[in-house]
Amino acid sequence: MSSPTVGVLALQGDTREHLAALREAGADAITVRRPAELAAVDGLVIPGGESTTMSHLLREFDLLEPLRARLADGMPAYGSCAGMILLATEIADAGVPGRAALPLHGIDMTVRRNAFGRQVDSFEEDIEFTGLDGPVHAVFIRAPWVERVGPDVEVLARAAGHPVAVRQGRMLATAFHPEVTGDRRVHKLFVNSLA
Repeated sequence: MSSPTVGVLALQGDTREHLAALREAGADAITVRRPAELAAVDGLVIPGGESTTMSHLLREFDLLEPLRARLADGMPAYGSCAGMILLATEIADAGVPGRAALPLHGIDMTVRRNAFGRQVDSFEEDIEFTGLDGPVHAVFIRAPWVERVGPDVEVLARAAGHPVAVRQGRMLATAFHPEVTGDRRVHKLFVNSLA
């Protein structure tokens, strides 16, 4: 059986780190910047970065509607930090009108941007993560949290009482950055869902 091809949205953010993590987790990982590249992948990682900038670039690269369509058709996706924000159906405090973060409607949830505070409030913490053996060392950088989940969304981890990892079907999202820690269990969880 061949390895799944997983794209990493390569417009802005932790592209290189996710590519390495996905390869270590057993996937063929490629960058995605064009609709044709998006059409060729079995699943997609939307990395951390800046959600309003990523939304702007999705429009500029003519990827916004093709990405929404692939997600609506059931393409598996994993979003970390800004990726979690974009996978939401609703973004609380989405930003300045005209330059706001745009929801992709992948996971039935409301996400609040920068919920834990500014860059100076970034932190690391070991958290329990449902389905993984032992805690995950989570790195939160200007991180969001989930304020509402729909009935089909499973909360996998919490920090400060708020959901910070969720799954709906074959869509996964974390408020933290597992790609920077060397722990590949979250990426393996996603890659295994593509089988």
